[in-house]
Amino acid sequence: MFDDKSILITGGTGSFGHKFTEMLLRRHSPRKIIIFSRDELKQYEMQQTFNGPEMRYFIGDVRDKERLTQACNGVDYIIHAAALKQVPAAEYNPTECIRTNITGAENVIHAAIRNQVKQVIALSTDKAANPINLYGATKLASDKLFVAGNNMVGAEFPRFSVVRYGNVVGSRGSVIPFFKKLVAEGADKLPITDAEMTRFWITLEQGVDLVLKGFERMYGGEIFVPKIPSVRILDLAEAVAPGMPYNIVGIRPGEKLHEKMIPRDDSYRTLEFHDHYVITPSISFHDEALDYGCNRLKEKGTAVEQGFSYDSGKNPWFLSVDDIKKLHDSVQL
Repeated sequence: MFDDKSILITGGTGSFGHKFTEMLLRRHSPRKIIIFSRDELKQYEMQQTFNGPEMRYFIGDVRDKERLTQACNGVDYIIHAAALKQVPAAEYNPTECIRTNITGAENVIHAAIRNQVKQVIALSTDKAANPINLYGATKLASDKLFVAGNNMVGAEFPRFSVVRYGNVVGSRGSVIPFFKKLVAEGADKLPITDAEMTRFWITLEQGVDLVLKGFERMYGGEIFVPKIPSVRILDLAEAVAPGMPYNIVGIRPGEKLHEKMIPRDDSYRTLEFHDHYVITPSISFHDEALDYGCNRLKEKGTAVEQGFSYDSGKNPWFLSVDDIKKLHDSVQL
């Protein structure tokens, strides 16, 4: 479905944008891939790897509706990956976080509608489920905007959906590169926030696969949540630096002990598929009766039990230390 199509990625110079571009070029023959971001240095660096005739690099900020609308001219699909994501930075700079994550989301929706884009998928985060920090709250607001975007167009295009997943193995700012940096610098102990802490864990390739498949599955309005493993922070530390002692430094403001991707309050509208969940929209968009229990790929889902929640601490699937080591090696961190 991506052959001879034009795809725009906001925040495209980030970890996700690099992997998405790599996999898209490997599997398909797009007409154009537009990397939309505000950092000219990162765009220059990305051009050293991805410099084919289908590549386009647009300097711009999702806060700038006019520039974004111009960049979306002739685009078939949008992946909205641009966001301010650092929890402490968001707490310290709340207005900036709101402008990028909420106003930016609204601008993407309007630019997509103005240019009659076919489909849009926005990247979300586990921190948007029952948020306790500003970053999570802004991403929850963003999720709501993209779901409601379908109501703005009725039965017309574009269709908007959301993909929500957990921590990405080896992405910039994640814990494994941080631990490895400390080890390389000769640290004798690792800082651990809380010995009981858990997180959902996904590779960049799995995240990209989920988005690519999401375009094929979506009707519009779904929040797609993958079935992925959890990791315990102490197992992660042991995998990166076997036997190294650690200090308990305490949970940072706005941080959770365990993350949720589906809160129990959403169980009444959650469907389980073989490799993912779908949180269905709470509002109706147009007269067409959509059967979210059978997606566009004809995969069938069933309703989860009332009171179900998808929690990193209660997840039945945990990676062992050996599993983490193998994953660590496979993604070449």
